Amino acid sequence: MAKHQKLLKRRDFLIGLGALASMVPLAYSSRFSDYKQVKASGERDFSVVGNTSLRQRAAAKGLIYGAHPDPESPEFSQDLQLQSSFIQECAILVAGFYWIGSQPSANNFDFTETDYFAKFASDNGILFRGHPLIWHELIPQWLNDKFKNPQTTSSEIQDIFTNHISTIVKRYGGRVHSWDVVNEAIETDDGRRDGLRVNSWLKFLGADYIELAFRIAAQADPKALLVYNETGLEYDTPRDEARRNATLKLLERLKSKGVPIHAFGIQSHLLGHQTQFNPNKLRKFLADVASLGLKILITELDVSDRELPVNFAARDRIVAGVYEDYLSVVLEQPSVIAVITWGLSDKYTWLSQAAPRSDRLPVRPLPLDSNFQRKLAWNAMARAFDNAPKR
Repeated sequence: MAKHQKLLKRRDFLIGLGALASMVPLAYSSRFSDYKQVKASGERDFSVVGNTSLRQRAAAKGLIYGAHPDPESPEFSQDLQLQSSFIQECAILVAGFYWIGSQPSANNFDFTETDYFAKFASDNGILFRGHPLIWHELIPQWLNDKFKNPQTTSSEIQDIFTNHISTIVKRYGGRVHSWDVVNEAIETDDGRRDGLRVNSWLKFLGADYIELAFRIAAQADPKALLVYNETGLEYDTPRDEARRNATLKLLERLKSKGVPIHAFGIQSHLLGHQTQFNPNKLRKFLADVASLGLKILITELDVSDRELPVNFAARDRIVAGVYEDYLSVVLEQPSVIAVITWGLSDKYTWLSQAAPRSDRLPVRPLPLDSNFQRKLAWNAMARAFDNAPKR
């Protein structure tokens, strides 16, 4: 589980919620007095027609629905209910190709877990997706030592970088629907004019490390859909606005240089209590991305209920409303081809550790509950797919 503990660093923006995080949530407490969705969610109709799965409803509109199986392969392989739910609901499965697991030592690659998931997907007619090839987190100690060594040259790092991408992508050539080639390269808080995150890849390889990664991946597997994946873009806040602008400029630069980038991934880790959602601004951003000739994937969708009421029914209705409101906007954009949740069941969600409730009640951010039963969040997704325009 050490891998998953380290993954918690990835989305710190969910955790730094200031004074809200220190307050014990109470059902319909005073801090919910301004949340229109508390009242509105109780009046919404989340009914659906029929019993068909999310994968079938999405496919009917030319969309792909799938999920990331949060547990590692030993846990997944032992949970037959989780496997059955994946087979029923999902048309694509995301496997984690984190460097710390895929190349734990300089001369050793370990594909045990990713091979298992690739086979599970193939055996069950599910598309297979890899995430991520290049990221600034989950770097193994041997590579961190390289980065810190003053004798390490840019040429050495480029050789390591190239070998890592080529080895992985070639191994799964022809079997992968899409790769998140580079993940979270934007961090406007780091102060660079181009908005790039200051990390070790940037230090040794310069800003063109992103372009290099895509070119290596395209050469290793010309048929895979190559994706740039980013987080913190969804809300009408100054920080998200700055990140949207920097991300768009990055995508424009890559396209202008003929980089083989095919799609953009927007993670979509949403907050149940967040009211600063501006549909028109999000529509414009997605339209601007689509105008570059890029497909769009919703790659890591979930809704944190950390700051929502104690009452399960009230919580579930608010979470469902966030799902439906968000997906209703993004699915208007015809370039959106896939919706992927970061987990399928509340039994397995990174949010249990990354954004736990201060009342210690279990979190409920995903379409299925901890017993793999469909929740209102499932209904909300089903309704969004049913109402989406056909691709």
